[in-house]
Amino acid sequence: MSTAPPITADRVQKFIEDLEAQKKIVSKCTKLFTTLTNHFTSLQNSLSKKSHSLDAKFLSLSSKFSQTLESLSQREYSLPDRESAAAAHIETLKEAAFAEFKDPKGSAQLSDTLKSLARRMDSAGLVKFIVSKRKESVPLRAEISVALSEAVDPHRLVLEAFEDFVSQKSGKTLGLTDKRWACGMLVHALFPESSWKEKKGKGPEFSRNIGERAAEVVDRWKGQLDGEKEGLTPGEAVMFLHMVVGFELKERFDEGFLRKLVLDFSSRRDMAKLAAALGFEDKMGDIIDELVKNGKEIEAVYFARAAGLTERFPPVSLLKSYQQNSKKNATTILKNGNYSAAAMEESKNVELNSIKAIIKCVEDHKLESEFSTDLLRKRATQLEKVKSDRKKSSAAAGKPQNKRSHSAGSARRSGPPAFRPAKAAKFSNAYPPFNRRNPAPSAQQSPAARFSAQYNYVGQNVFEAPTVPYASAYGVTHSQSPAAVTQQHYVHPVENLGVSGFPTSGAYGGQTSYVAYDYGSAAPSVFQPSSSTQ
Repeated sequence: MSTAPPITADRVQKFIEDLEAQKKIVSKCTKLFTTLTNHFTSLQNSLSKKSHSLDAKFLSLSSKFSQTLESLSQREYSLPDRESAAAAHIETLKEAAFAEFKDPKGSAQLSDTLKSLARRMDSAGLVKFIVSKRKESVPLRAEISVALSEAVDPHRLVLEAFEDFVSQKSGKTLGLTDKRWACGMLVHALFPESSWKEKKGKGPEFSRNIGERAAEVVDRWKGQLDGEKEGLTPGEAVMFLHMVVGFELKERFDEGFLRKLVLDFSSRRDMAKLAAALGFEDKMGDIIDELVKNGKEIEAVYFARAAGLTERFPPVSLLKSYQQNSKKNATTILKNGNYSAAAMEESKNVELNSIKAIIKCVEDHKLESEFSTDLLRKRATQLEKVKSDRKKSSAAAGKPQNKRSHSAGSARRSGPPAFRPAKAAKFSNAYPPFNRRNPAPSAQQSPAARFSAQYNYVGQNVFEAPTVPYASAYGVTHSQSPAAVTQQHYVHPVENLGVSGFPTSGAYGGQTSYVAYDYGSAAPSVFQPSSSTQ
């Protein structure tokens, strides 16, 4: 009979170590099993999502396929009616054209001339006429849409105008700015904003040949824009995108290029709606985020309204953020310019422009109940007044000061003048003796206008000129030698002005003449030229 080996500490220790090794193996197997389970679960979920996505796309494709078939069937069934309507329209235009040719006397009315040019399909003449009527842009914009409906092929008419513009743009022809404006009027009339939403789900209203010509023109136009050093102007960018939307040419361009145009010229009013028409509805949130990061909160409000994202981007919050940023920018301009006059002017202009932009945005979106603009309007009025006063003072200071200036104490009153007279020989504009002057009374200039300019003295601040000139209150010019002038009554009124130089209801109680002044009893006055120093 065998005996069991004795239980020793070494055997127990080895048994425990074996258990620990088995435990580690089991733990590793458990972790590996969990990892594999999670991986297969994620694969199953991913496959399930892709399967649901494919099913949804398949259903959407089937629905679109059915809608397209139905649309094609409707178009096929409507072809006879459309042909008859087009034939009737062409016959109407033909009769109108024949009547116009029989009676060549042109009408002076704006609408008749536009319709005549449209019927003749004269794109060059149409552009030239629109340029000539640029000052009448408001009625012109409404009449162009009506005139284009008179054309046999409005799309071809507008496209020919753009072909001519692009070809002249490559040759650097003069007058491109006016032609660009005229082409912009035409494309806005041909593809109004209301037609952008109506285009969805509908076929093009122009022929395939016109679409190919439009694609060639826009491609050539883009090549010219890429080669220009000065870059693209805002108006031309809107025209370019308008042509892309109108002639359905989005697929011919890179999405990044179109998005860059939208962001670079987001301040244009049409750009938010153009972005939606280009198919950026799903990415409009990212565009608005980028606008906010670039400090264009006002533009972000317009884009949020156009995309229906006002809950995600509240307009009031964006306006308040823009207002705070504009104040910081104005303060930064002042600090960087060391509070100089130029820095103060630039800072005020920045503040005024930002206030105007906020007020315009509030009015456009009717946010008066949520964002009060009363304080902003008062501040804008103050800044406008300061700007106007600065312009007036600078314009007055720029005029030559050839008239003699007198101190306030040397007005027509008793008592000696405050200073001695300057020598007339030192100045080239010394007045001639009184007896050599033209005795006929000359038209007197208003004292407020004659002495409204500022006098600049070296080393001193700018002071306003005296409001009480020496002899202007009495309607006579100053003589070089007052002592040589005899006593005389002056009966020429000074346009109802008082002694202070301001209008009164009745000059000196309605008097039309003034008391004689004894020149011999007063010492001569002083002459202070504007260029001398105190």
